[in-house]
Amino acid sequence: MAAHMRAEVAVLELLLALWPLFALIVGGFYLRRWAFPNDAFWPGAERLNYFILFPALLFSSLASAPLDNPALPRLALAVMLALGLAWLALLVLRRLRGWPAGRFGAFTQGALRFNTYLGLAAVGSLFGQAGLTLAALMLALMVPTVNVLSVWSLTAERGVSVRSLLLPIAKNPLILACLGGALVNLSGLGLPGGSERLLGLLAAASLPLGLLCVGAALKPEQLSGEAPALASNSLLRLCAMPVLAWAVAYALQLPAMETSVLVLFFALPTAPTAYVLTRQLGGDSQLMAGIITLQTLLAAISLPLLLAVLP
Repeated sequence: MAAHMRAEVAVLELLLALWPLFALIVGGFYLRRWAFPNDAFWPGAERLNYFILFPALLFSSLASAPLDNPALPRLALAVMLALGLAWLALLVLRRLRGWPAGRFGAFTQGALRFNTYLGLAAVGSLFGQAGLTLAALMLALMVPTVNVLSVWSLTAERGVSVRSLLLPIAKNPLILACLGGALVNLSGLGLPGGSERLLGLLAAASLPLGLLCVGAALKPEQLSGEAPALASNSLLRLCAMPVLAWAVAYALQLPAMETSVLVLFFALPTAPTAYVLTRQLGGDSQLMAGIITLQTLLAAISLPLLLAVLP
């Protein structure tokens, strides 16, 4: 009886932590639909977040992170192992289904990419600063790896140079922020002279604005076709990927918090920016828009259910 009550309290606390995040996504969707403040606002807000506010969050999290955590090497191994296994499975599926690069690129991004804004907001709500530190360290590995695999999958039939793969990564503000924060941490300089407070103010604005932008990018009109493809990709991302992450974490005996953060990031819906990359590289952008929208909507149900069963 007592265990049952504790489980109910845990689920309630989880819902209380997550529902404001999805409320912001819904708010962003309706603000964009009502053209408030105007259509030009949202692309500018996304750029501000991507190039300034969000990097400030990652930089400050890593600049003060306890990098001597003995679980970090195993967490890094778990991230790369899970991504590698998922990528091999996608390659097998591509061979079996005969997908062209444009379609394979959309499926790959639907399975491997993740909504960073939602992930960090959820981690911060559930685990506080300790969780954000782990998430920032994971992002330093996951962002460049997933970007390389996304570009390669979209251009596999046309051929791709090493430069075209690595240049976007070298210019990515999120990766640069992670590297900069880690270097400051290792140097022992810290964040003097009020810089920590400045970065904290910028970081505080990043997650709510990011979630509003996620909602603004939703395209429900793209859900009318490709129902089997949308459903299978969503099941792969929201169900199979977190199970894979949990199995890898269990095999490597990760601690509870590291396991939860890893599984959460592998259970997130795909990133809205996947649509932009797909369109730029000639992929199936309509399918990509439908995947993004359906996964984001379903995540409002799948994330609480998944996190409720984690230890």
